Amino acid sequence: MTDPARPLAGVRVLDLTIFLSGPFGTQILGDLGAEVIKLESPDGDPTRHLPPYFVADDSAYYLSINRNKHSIALDLKQPEGRALARRLALSCDVVVENFRPGVIDRLGLSYDDLAAEKPALIWCSISGFGQDGPYRDRPAYDMIVQALSGGMSMTGQPDGPPVRAAIPIGDLAAGMYGVIGILAALAESRGSGRGRRVDISMLDCQIAMLCYQASYHLQSGVVPGRQGRGHDSIPTYRGFTAGDGRDVVITANTERMWLSLCEVLELRDLPAEPRYAANADRHRHRDTLLPLLEAAFLTRPAHEWAELLTRAGIANGVVNTLDQSLADPQVLHRQMVLDLTDAAGHEARVAGNPIKFTAAAEPPHRYPPALGADGATILHEVLGLDAASVAALLGRGIVRVADHGD
Repeated sequence: MTDPARPLAGVRVLDLTIFLSGPFGTQILGDLGAEVIKLESPDGDPTRHLPPYFVADDSAYYLSINRNKHSIALDLKQPEGRALARRLALSCDVVVENFRPGVIDRLGLSYDDLAAEKPALIWCSISGFGQDGPYRDRPAYDMIVQALSGGMSMTGQPDGPPVRAAIPIGDLAAGMYGVIGILAALAESRGSGRGRRVDISMLDCQIAMLCYQASYHLQSGVVPGRQGRGHDSIPTYRGFTAGDGRDVVITANTERMWLSLCEVLELRDLPAEPRYAANADRHRHRDTLLPLLEAAFLTRPAHEWAELLTRAGIANGVVNTLDQSLADPQVLHRQMVLDLTDAAGHEARVAGNPIKFTAAAEPPHRYPPALGADGATILHEVLGLDAASVAALLGRGIVRVADHGD
């Protein structure tokens, strides 16, 4: 069940996660070659059923974050199901879960108990607020931590309400930070033989990603407002509406690019203006500078500006819609759109794996598993159960395979 062509071949992961943060992280591990066993309830990960788009019985949402995994469905309400889950955890190098603190313990899968039996076990817990603190037991989802972090307060137009980032950065960042922690623990365990518990808080991740905005406030006491299409420090790092109504963004963040921008926009007198001589001056006088730049951008369509700016060495990009970005030649060249097909002929198109290794071809990716599709194989190959034992577990409903329509 492993792929020797990938770097994490030989690492086995028990995936006890649902929804987005955990499955996104475990998919990264699977993309890197880990053997990921997705343990689900008999009803499956709730995202399997999220509308509006489906391939056979599984939603496009589920298909987007569960490739390169194997599925087993266990009834953890029954003692035998919990015993099998425990055996699976002890057979793995890594366990990942994203329940609220304490929930996993009630299922008989306490980290402390398992680590006492297997000291090398690496356990990653992803939760809204972490395993301690006053908010420990509060439920949280992506938009909640975006709001509490302060990031949402800076997102949107200056005169409008705060809005969430359309990309679910609260969930995705937690999944990625979880993978970073797991990889660090795996590297350490090679020398020490001991594992770690990785404690990932979605809110912590969002606070870390405030980055320079947090530093600005902590140094100055100033509370930033909504950033709109601009940048707090660089007035020529922003979006502008072109003559065809499309937006183009520029990041003219050096003096050379500022001079080139004035040339491209045919505003050749601006560099000689004392108000705009250096970035600090332009920042101080941005209220008079920006209308000049906005008026200039309205004189040509966005694609013409992109060509002129690129030729002048000014970093820029036209604001794409999703259909445009997913058909972009650079995106397709980098295999960032994957076509997945399963044995039944189901086809799914999903965003790809951004981690590329030079001088290595992209290995094929496994279609996300149907609910419980690999249960019998896992019980036999991982736990060593014979066919009669597996059949008995299926017969008693401890292990379940859901119908998966064609």
